[in-house]
Order: sequence, then C-alpha cells, then structure tokens
Amino acid sequence: MPIFEYACQDCGREFETLVRSHTVPTCPQCHSTQLSKRLSVFATATPTAEAAAAPVMPGPCGTCGHPDGPGSCALQ
Repeated sequence: MPIFEYACQDCGREFETLVRSHTVPTCPQCHSTQLSKRLSVFATATPTAEAAAAPVMPGPCGTCGHPDGPGSCALQ
C-alpha cells in the first residue's frame, strides 16, 4: 500500500494518504476527489564535520573481527 502526495484542486490543501488498490483518494478537508498527484521527494542530509569525523562502527557478525570467527560475537 503506497503512500501518495496529493494537492486538492478545490480547496488547495496538500496532503499524503495511503492508497489501497481500487480506492479513490479524497481530500481530508473538503472530501473532493478532484486531486492532482504531487511529485514525492525525499530529504537528504549533508554530513556535518562531527559526523564525518566519527569512527565507523563495525558491522554485525562476520565483520567485527571477533577472534573466534564469524558468528561468534554477542550481536546475534
């Protein structure tokens, strides 16, 4: 069930809604079905100097360097 972004052509409200198959989305404010689908964008963050300087933590099991070999660490 994807989440879509819409703009209502009647009242101008912009909103997100979960759209199930065979359903027609409606505006939560005026209940109109005259909607235009918006282009969804995602946010990205540029790493700060502190984040860029932080050490990389080892991955779970198999890459942490446990002396007993892969699968021996307590992260499982």
